[in-house]
Amino acid sequence: MIHAAIYQNIKKECVGFKLSGHAGYAEAGQDIVCAAASVLVINTVNALERYTDDDFSVSPEEESGTIICRFKKRPSREAELLLKTMILGLSDMADDENYEEYIDLTFEEVQQP
Repeated sequence: MIHAAIYQNIKKECVGFKLSGHAGYAEAGQDIVCAAASVLVINTVNALERYTDDDFSVSPEEESGTIICRFKKRPSREAELLLKTMILGLSDMADDENYEEYIDLTFEEVQQP
């Protein structure tokens, strides 16, 4: 199962995220749930790097299927929109009766530096 944690500050603004695990929907190379979640997350990170000036860190661990992204400060409006788009995609997957058993989406309050 993919575990997706969206980190939020006290104002419920996304300040980062962590995805870990593998969906287990199908064999490696055939798993559309893993592929979909990976594309959403990787595209979001790439878009944040290309289209914003936000200061954030990304820690990928390919073997465990984990990626952690944390913002150093409150995300810009552009970053916020990109993050909301990623969350929308992950939420739609987690709410879909065909895929809900393969992805767990949670929201966690964290301290913002």
